[in-house]
Amino acid sequence: MYSSEEIRKRFLKFFQERGHQIVPSASLIPLDQTVLLTSAGMQQFVPYLSGEKSVLQDFKSRHLTSSQKCFRTLDIDSVGDDIHHTFFEMLGNWSIGEDSKKGYFKAGAIELALDFFIQELGLNKDKLWVTVFKGNEFIPEDEESIQIWQKNGIPLERIKEFGEKDNFWIAGDTGPCGPCSEIHYDRGSEFGCDSLDCGPNCPHCDRFVEAWNLVFMEYEKDQKGNYHKLSQKNVDTGAGLERLTAILQKKKSSFETDLFVGIIKKMEEVVQQKYEDQKRIFRIISDHIRGIVFLIAEGILPSNVERGYILRRILRRSIRYGQIIKAPGDFLLLLAKEVIKKYSSFYPELEEKQEEINKVIRKEENKFNQTLQRGLKEFDKLMISNPKIIGAKEAFKLYQSYGFPLELIKELARERKVGIDQEGFERELKKHQEISRKGSKAKFGGVDREAGYMATKLHTATHLLHQALRVVLGKQVQQMGSDINAERLRFDFFHNTKMDSEEIDHVERMVNQKIEEDLKVKKEEMSYQEAVQSGALAFFKEKYPEKVSVYSVGSFSKEICAGPHVKHTAELGKFKIIKESSSSAGVRRIKAVLLK
Repeated sequence: MYSSEEIRKRFLKFFQERGHQIVPSASLIPLDQTVLLTSAGMQQFVPYLSGEKSVLQDFKSRHLTSSQKCFRTLDIDSVGDDIHHTFFEMLGNWSIGEDSKKGYFKAGAIELALDFFIQELGLNKDKLWVTVFKGNEFIPEDEESIQIWQKNGIPLERIKEFGEKDNFWIAGDTGPCGPCSEIHYDRGSEFGCDSLDCGPNCPHCDRFVEAWNLVFMEYEKDQKGNYHKLSQKNVDTGAGLERLTAILQKKKSSFETDLFVGIIKKMEEVVQQKYEDQKRIFRIISDHIRGIVFLIAEGILPSNVERGYILRRILRRSIRYGQIIKAPGDFLLLLAKEVIKKYSSFYPELEEKQEEINKVIRKEENKFNQTLQRGLKEFDKLMISNPKIIGAKEAFKLYQSYGFPLELIKELARERKVGIDQEGFERELKKHQEISRKGSKAKFGGVDREAGYMATKLHTATHLLHQALRVVLGKQVQQMGSDINAERLRFDFFHNTKMDSEEIDHVERMVNQKIEEDLKVKKEEMSYQEAVQSGALAFFKEKYPEKVSVYSVGSFSKEICAGPHVKHTAELGKFKIIKESSSSAGVRRIKAVLLK
């Protein structure tokens, strides 16, 4: 039986021996800021897949392989079943830019996948089924893949055709994409159902597990929804380590593999209960603690926005479920230690960040416990009149005043067998966000073009300040709003702890150094997609026009912005921070001035 470490190692070695360069896992915080977290192995390669950058120049090879750490929020509600996870690892191989002498496309990808599964891992070929794209109004049926699978010994009766939902792949709303062919593993009739149509993607059972997705990337989808042929062809594949480990270790669920056994055994020991008796809760907590550890190691901190909200959501959900099984207060710290022990040989940054991981977990647990009891009392008040449904305003109050994620409110409602007006809650949340966004937009860029030269200088200074904060405090820092007048700037940013005097001095010195370097402030017009792919920072998630303005301050700072700017940093004078304080939970505020 292969361990998960051996499966990962064998995969990378297999492709390395066949001319692929091993590429380290990218950060969970993607360069493409149109998405919150890295959810696929191909995301770090998007500029190369689209042909915008030269893969040969940056990687010296068209053929790459990696084990990529990923996080998908869409699966949170499904966690607890046999196959779904939030955090997971994606094994992948790529052929970027087909080359008649060195590249490979459909035939090469299919042959390599079968060779790895059958020759390297010893899987039974008769257990493999495949799916292919049946075509749509824009893109034809993938007849070529059907023929290649048959040529390689997969009979036609084990090849099934599906539409876009199952067999067409794209990372987001736009970008490189193409039809895909998935390999499914048949776990046997004991996992099946009575349907005569039972097969891959069966809606009634879990007999067939998707083990590997081979994407044949030859299109690009634009912002208008149109598909265009890429200037090159690419192969992009993904095999989930968790699912593959379950198949090879002959386990019904990946939660019963060596990836989770240490975490679950520790949980059994701590709460003095058996996994089989609390299976769903144990699975949810063990899934979430992996995500918690990896997100914090990236520098992400709990907050009420974006990545921080995702972390807070799974932290608080874990705390709440821990209370249901009467876990002691430090149980998440004990589980985090197990995660770090399991993964640090491949991800050494986890051990390096262990102290910070423990600190964040402990702080969030203390903070949540303070509001949890008050929030539960409020929830109990709602239940006194025996309602059949929790109204939108009541649900939003639990979210806004007591820090309850929607998921926790839904869990409480399920426990009491009442409904929740989720659509109404979403409307309340959207209304709240719109008010906040309008306030932010007024502040962001937010300099009245008639405000004068001093305000223009201060606005340019916010760009230097923003980047300096990210360098000194970490990339989790992001602008949450600003307010500028002719005398001073006020800059709000996401950061969970008070800055000490050394950090403040460091930021101030860095800004003044860039001013003294007399960096040129350059403006460029480009599409929003091009801007974020070029590394420009973009926040607030408002709908951008097709063309945006990107301001670069030398090579130090690069942001999408609509505000006025000076031409050179030497115009700014001397930068001085006059105050650092709290603005709201998880948000700090700096006030600064420019001196002559």
